[in-house]
Order: sequence, then structure tokens, then C-alpha cells
Amino acid sequence: MRLEDAMVYVLATAGYGMTTRRIAEVINREKLHVRTDGNPVTDRQVYAAVYRNPQTFVKEGGRILFAM
Repeated sequence: MRLEDAMVYVLATAGYGMTTRRIAEVINREKLHVRTDGNPVTDRQVYAAVYRNPQTFVKEGGRILFAM
């Protein structure tokens, strides 16, 4: 699963906004996205994905939410 798809899944399942660190923790724990180098997803990668996809995600109050 792509990182962005994993983020959508995590946020939709939780039903509320989360920090980039928490999103990365859930993705790694549930093995929703596996990097090609085998290392865990970082909060910085989640942060970068938010800014690459402004039509999907927004950062508000220190949490990542779905864009409206």
C-alpha cells in the first residue's frame, strides 16, 4: 500500500486527527506500508506526504486531518 493510502486508512479508522508521529507509529505497527529499504516509516515522511497531497490532507492544530 502506498504511504498516502496507509495514512488515509489510519485517519479514517481512527475517526479523528492525529500527529505525524502517531500516524507513523500505527502504519509501522500494522505494517500498512513497507519502505523499499525495509526501515520503518518516519514522522517526517508522513509530514512530507501531507504537503505533497494538499487536496487530501491538512495540518491543523498540530494534527493531520482530511482536507475538506
